[in-house]
Amino acid sequence: MTKAMYSTVMLLSILYCFLSQVSPLPVKNSTGANEGKVRLKRKYSDEMPDYDDITAMDQILEVNRMFRAPRGLSFREGDIAVSHVRSAINCPGNACLWPKSVDGFVYVPYLLSPLYDDMDRITIETGMQDIATGTCVKFIPRTHEASFLDIQPRYGCWSFLGQTGGSQTLSLQTPGCMWSGVASHEFMHALGFVHEQSRSDRDHYVTIVWKNVMRDYMHNFRKQVTNNLNSPYDYNSVMHYGRYAFSEDGGPTIIPKPDPYIPIGQRDGPSALDLHKINVLYNCGAN
Repeated sequence: MTKAMYSTVMLLSILYCFLSQVSPLPVKNSTGANEGKVRLKRKYSDEMPDYDDITAMDQILEVNRMFRAPRGLSFREGDIAVSHVRSAINCPGNACLWPKSVDGFVYVPYLLSPLYDDMDRITIETGMQDIATGTCVKFIPRTHEASFLDIQPRYGCWSFLGQTGGSQTLSLQTPGCMWSGVASHEFMHALGFVHEQSRSDRDHYVTIVWKNVMRDYMHNFRKQVTNNLNSPYDYNSVMHYGRYAFSEDGGPTIIPKPDPYIPIGQRDGPSALDLHKINVLYNCGAN
């Protein structure tokens, strides 16, 4: 063997050893990344919905889990603000309804924070319009009214229940809460509506899978003393929790019955029954 051939063989041998050590590394790294994705998916269950199936309430809970309630407030059911002064979550005797005008409309004055940009304003106003076009409730910019919604990009997505009197904050954080369906959800709280699965008759229509609910959040599934307005249960309500709300291990916490595959909740805006219930509660169409 010549010196040149010997050098070539040695060079090829060294190169082969180097490649045999290096080549597995990308495979190993890729496998580790895939395993991480699998673990993440399993954490939230293989049944978790795709992005297109995320409900307004799913988005609200995702945003709110990153924030604490402001001082003096607590949140019930994930996004209903309750002050230490007013501890009740319900609205006995319709005492928290916005007043009806002599012209048959219910005017809800609001201030919109200047911190919102144009796209934010369009999103929020779309949430208002989706309610106003099907009901006698009209959202109007505040001029001199004593009671009004002060819409702010605070911490998370939340509202008080019904009219509290005076200036009341309604928080729509940007960008997390900037879905028109999320805005409609919070405006319906401000009109006096709790979540659909909190209805007093909900056990006829859904099963709460208590073993799948995070222990510290079981109180969010308590039934409320509600006026159901002689209206059917609405699986499609923008006020309905998603199937996996407050899940401990990724399993469903709410299962419809008798058909467990009925979709529950959505993010597009008020359903036809949501608008119907607003009309019934506020006696729209009658002066």
